[in-house]
Amino acid sequence: MDVPIIDEKKPHVVFIPFPAQSHMKCMLKLARLLHHKGLHITFINTESNHRRLFKHGGAHGLDGVPGFQFKTVPDGLASNSDDETEPSQTPEEVSLYLLTHFLDSFLDLVAGLEVPPTCIICDGFLTFANTIYAAEKLKIPIILYWTMAACGFMVYYLAKVLFDKGLVPLKDESYLTNGYTDTLIEIPGMEQVRLKDLPEHILATKPDDPAFHWVVQSARRADKVSQMIIHTFDELEAPLINEVKSMFPNTYTVGPQQLLLNHITEKESNKSNFNGHSLWKEEPKCVEWLQSKELDSVVYVNFGSLATMSIQDLIEFGWGLVNSNHYFLWIIRADLVDGKATVLPQELKDVINKRGFIASWCSQEEVLNHPSVGGFLTHGGWGSVIESLSAGVPMVCRPFSHDQQVNCRQMCREWEVGMEIEGDVKRDEVEKLVRALMEGLEGMRMRKKAMEWKKKAEFAADSNGSSSLNVEKLAKEITMWSRN
Repeated sequence: MDVPIIDEKKPHVVFIPFPAQSHMKCMLKLARLLHHKGLHITFINTESNHRRLFKHGGAHGLDGVPGFQFKTVPDGLASNSDDETEPSQTPEEVSLYLLTHFLDSFLDLVAGLEVPPTCIICDGFLTFANTIYAAEKLKIPIILYWTMAACGFMVYYLAKVLFDKGLVPLKDESYLTNGYTDTLIEIPGMEQVRLKDLPEHILATKPDDPAFHWVVQSARRADKVSQMIIHTFDELEAPLINEVKSMFPNTYTVGPQQLLLNHITEKESNKSNFNGHSLWKEEPKCVEWLQSKELDSVVYVNFGSLATMSIQDLIEFGWGLVNSNHYFLWIIRADLVDGKATVLPQELKDVINKRGFIASWCSQEEVLNHPSVGGFLTHGGWGSVIESLSAGVPMVCRPFSHDQQVNCRQMCREWEVGMEIEGDVKRDEVEKLVRALMEGLEGMRMRKKAMEWKKKAEFAADSNGSSSLNVEKLAKEITMWSRN
């Protein structure tokens, strides 16, 4: 007799991630944690992301496990073949499709579930797709999950306040270069924050900019929801979390999630044979290459799953890394350079081969926790930052977009584990900062500080730590809803 996927007697949570690598990865980890607590999970991906996750992320190990199932909604991207690996849509294109198509697809999907859901856990940036309305129509609670730091949430949330005060959008493009963005703004729980530390969408120069209004409306819609989750831990951002909780008392901090998952015993983990959360093919040779390197001798370089740059910037990074005279593991996605295939100059390729290793993707947490990795050159995406803090690895940051600028500010100023590459990418600056990171006194100080944060992160994820207790509290809250 087949074991039912969903038991109608247990609480049933529907997860809806924003269709991007870091968002999906973060939400899938929370889904696994709540499943471990006895809750049943339906995890909803777009069709193309579902195919990629099953191909590269080992999701087939979870599909069919009692109490855990995957479902999909259309994203407007047809599958060209069984070998499809990467999408041709931009995040903007898939968002536009979901804006007009998600609600009906989702309601049809829920109507076909064997057991009605107890609640929805939705990405905080997916409310544009009428997810709050869907929860109201289904008469179930909805929880917004902000897969970022408290600092990232706060700068996005206060976009509506800055708009109401007339500080944004900017009057015209000259405001980006005349020093205006150095203006200090008031953000509760943070000090000396400049306009330039905010996400670029908030610093729009056109009053009808759609990305700007998407941010402002996301902030306004957050006020309609009483429960929220943030992927941080109390010890890291105490003043900010206190401010968030003064506005949203029912806030759960649940990070770092990988450290929480690590507390699930090996025996329990093997029940699902789940081996990853990636939409990209990971190359095991990365770790094999690291095995031959000495303690803290390698710089890990990865600019995330969405950032793009010019070929000139890529070349400047390359020469800076080579000239630093340190070993480096460099992840260069196929679409990193303006979304196109990347070809490095032969001269640069020849010298990289002496001290570097290039791959298209890797298991980042495994790499960051490898003893030979001593520093991380990163774009400052929150997933990368919290994984680096969890591993005790200091960083050099070159932010590109979204919350990366404020994350970079915090790692450099508040957490004292990072240095920023400011302005245009220049090889001399890259070389200087990589050397400082790997061999200088500043690097030693940051490495010590990073190890302190690692210990605090581990404490937060321990059985009596703040994040562990919050996951338990969240599970109990959802269980209570199922009984009402």
